Order: sequence, then structure tokens, then C-alpha cells
Amino acid sequence: MKLRKFFPVLFIISLLPLTAKSQSENVDLSMVYKIKQEGLKNSSIEELAFGLTDFTGPRLTCSDGNIRGNEWAKKKMEELGFQNVRIEAAGELPSGGWDNLKTYAAMTAPYYASFACNPVAWTGSTHGAIKSQLVLIDVKAESDLEKYKGTLAGKIVLLPSSITYEPSFEPLASRYTDEKLKELSMASGQPRGRRQNSDFSTYMAQRALQQKIREFLNTEGAALILNGAGTFNVPKSAGAKYTAGSPEPVAELNLAVEAHGRMERLLRHNIPVEMEVEIINKFSRSTTVYNVIGELPGTDKLLKNEVVMVGAHIDSWHGGTGAADNASGCIVMMEALRILKSLEVAPRRTIRVVLWGGEEQGYYGSKGYIEKYLANAETKEHKADYDKFAAYFNMDNGSGKYRGIYIQENEMVRPIFEEWLKPFADMGASTITIRNTSGTDHIPFNSIGLPGFQFIQDEIEYGRGYHTTMDTYERLVMADLKQNAVITASFVYNAAMRSAKLPAKPVIKSLEAAEKNKMQ
Repeated sequence: MKLRKFFPVLFIISLLPLTAKSQSENVDLSMVYKIKQEGLKNSSIEELAFGLTDFTGPRLTCSDGNIRGNEWAKKKMEELGFQNVRIEAAGELPSGGWDNLKTYAAMTAPYYASFACNPVAWTGSTHGAIKSQLVLIDVKAESDLEKYKGTLAGKIVLLPSSITYEPSFEPLASRYTDEKLKELSMASGQPRGRRQNSDFSTYMAQRALQQKIREFLNTEGAALILNGAGTFNVPKSAGAKYTAGSPEPVAELNLAVEAHGRMERLLRHNIPVEMEVEIINKFSRSTTVYNVIGELPGTDKLLKNEVVMVGAHIDSWHGGTGAADNASGCIVMMEALRILKSLEVAPRRTIRVVLWGGEEQGYYGSKGYIEKYLANAETKEHKADYDKFAAYFNMDNGSGKYRGIYIQENEMVRPIFEEWLKPFADMGASTITIRNTSGTDHIPFNSIGLPGFQFIQDEIEYGRGYHTTMDTYERLVMADLKQNAVITASFVYNAAMRSAKLPAKPVIKSLEAAEKNKMQ
């Protein structure tokens, strides 16, 4: 009789996990199912990836390539049925636009060797093809420059290598282990992407000396500067300090350490080295940074003016096609909205995707958007849309799949995100860390007290390929990006449909006052 008496209760309890709603956070599991089906079985990730990498090419801030990428993204958003699609000015980049039109470099003596190379952005062209012996200069302090005065006009100058190659016994690509994710979930550790103070001081001193060297070589009339940057015969991308309208700096070229080191060792053994180089670059006086914006409009009469945002930066460096950094994030965010659009979702709040310009040069796009719509960055004075802001989700850690989310010390969202992640635990995405992660476009939102988040991602080979000539379509892991789009779509749907906005971190008056005192 006891079994008969309690069986109905046990039966009801056994059915609870199968109901379509999670009672604590009201997660619509039927919608999660639809999102998974659409995102994993009918994905547009490959098509979007081709469009923003192979088709548009590199997208250095304010370059012709950046303009081409913005126009492609706008057209694609319109084709996907997004509303209020626009390319919107967000700020001014002092250096203006720059595009590389031709680069060739080879060692011609003591024997011939062609080199992979990458010109430094915002540096000048050679005067046609130049052929000259190399001069190695060794400068450890600004005073060392004096001995080279009057000797470098028209010369190809090789700067000593500032890095030493050491073999790595780690795999080229990696995923987070369970142990690493457990460690990441703990509330300790150095914020990701931030240098220790001593390292930062050394780094800044080296940068200052390098700038002095370049100013000296410009004054002396050197024909070309050669740097060692990058490994595995893959040169890195970098940019020079330049202001639009100023005289063009001396042409500057990044070589991988293997090519650079070979020539440096030859010169140090007193063996003359000769190179043939031709570089053609184009400067543009256009300094405006743009964001590309599209929306799925809200439908709730009370909530439709509130905005849930997703974003990633569309600008890249110029060596590759900016695939992992950060076409990957752009196509995931566009795909997330495509999924919701294809499912005919009617979000209560407006869902807005923004592809930021100028992130690589200092968050120009996201800061400009905030300054225009949300708050004064210095005074923190709120603007019209501040109270309508519901949440921001960012992707900018390469092509690896989501493993969870950084909550940026916002403990209030932990129980909410725990529920949102439950349907994706079997995909390996369940980690929540209170830690901050830095270095990308969610940071400006957090700095004005709004809830902005970055997903935890497997690194794959991000550190090896980003900001180099190898950051191309091949760096993209399509299965991972499909998973990311599905999780993003689910998070965005939940944020757009819940009755309350995601909680922001409470303002602590004593800390706010201290921050204001710093600015005075």
C-alpha cells in the first residue's frame, strides 16, 4: 500500500527534469532544442567565414580592406533579414588608413633566399626596387645612436633581434583540460591578458627605445628598416606610430626570426649580406572608424526599447585575413542572430549585433558607441540609452569552442548563467569564473558599470597564429564556431526574453569616489 500511495508523487518527481521549463530561471528548453537543430544542422558558418576572410581580405583599421569588410557585413546582414542595418561612425583614428599594395624581399648575397615578410603598417614605401648591403646596428641605449650618425643614408638597416627562439614541447594546438577549467573557476589568479607591473615597465622602456631608434633612422634617411618578429618563418603584423598627413616614415619590414637571425649571424661573422626589396604602400587621410550594426527588433510594448547586444571586432591586422582574430567572433555573432531569425523568434527586447571597428588600435568602435549612446567615459554621466541596456556578450579569443563564461566579478549573474549553461554541459561548456578577462570590447562596458561578458574559449593555436600572416581561413575550426553560435543564440534569447534585465554590479560609493579623485 505504501508503494501505491507514494507512486504518484515519485512519478511526478521523475518527470520534473523532462519539463520544458527550468523553474528557477525559466529556460525554454524547447527553444534550446530548436536553436541546436538549426545551428548544428543548417549552419551558415562556412559561408560567412569565406566572406569575411578570403573574399574581403585583411581589414586594418581605416584601410580600404576595412571598408570592404564593413560593406560586405552590411550587405550580408541585410540578406539575412536583420533590421536597421547601418555602418555608423564611431571615432577618429589619428593615423588614418593604410594599405599594402606590394611586398617583395630576398637575400641576394652571399646567396639567394626569398623570405616571407610583412611590412609594418603605417610605414612608407621604398623608392622602387632597392638593392643594397645590410648594415647591422647595435643599440642598447639612446646614447649608442651617436656612433651611427651620418652613416646610414640610403642603407638597409638590420635591427638586432629582440627575441630568442626556443623550442616548445607543448602541442601546437590545445584545449582546456578538466583540471584547467576547475582551476579557472576558482576566484584567484592574475587577470587574463594583463602584464605584471615589472614586466610592463620593461616592455614600455623597450618600446620607448625602439621609437627613438626609428626617429633617428628617419632623420638619417635610411632606406629600409628590418625587424625580426615571428617564428616558424611566419612574420608578425605590427604598426608604426604615425599621424595622418605627416611625412611618411621610413619603409619598415618584419621578417620571421629564422630569416632575420640568419642574416644577423652572417653579419656578425663579417660576411657581407645584400638584399633586394620593393615595398609599395598607400596612405589614406580618412581617419573615421566605423561600426557595422544590425538588429532583430523587440516586440514587447514595455521592453522593446531595451537592448541585448552581441559583438566582436571586424578590424584585423594586415598580414593574413584576420580569421581567428576576429572574423571568427563576427561570424559567430551574425550566425547567432541568423539562427534566431530563421526560427522566427519574436524577442521581447531588441537584439543588436555590432561589429566593432578599431579594436586592435584601442577599442575605438566600442568606446565610440558608448560615448554616443550610453555614458561619458570620464565622468560616467549616463546618456539616454544607459538604462535601456540589458547585456553585452563578446567573442574575441580565437576559433576555439566555448567552455563557459567570465562573469567579470559580477556574482549576481552566476545563478542565472548556471541555468543557461546547463543544456550545453554535454558540449563541454559549463565553467563559470568570477575572474576578469581583459583585452577586448567587453571592457569599456564594464568600465561604466554595465554587464558585459566574454566567453571562455579553447585556445587551439591562437597564440601562435594571431597577428601574423598565418591568421587565415585555415585557423578556423568550423565545428567549434557552430557550437559557439548555438550557445550565443541561446544566451541572447534568454537575455531578451526574461522579465528583468541582467543585474549589473552594485555601485560602491567609496570606490566610486576614489575613482573620481584619480581623475581630478
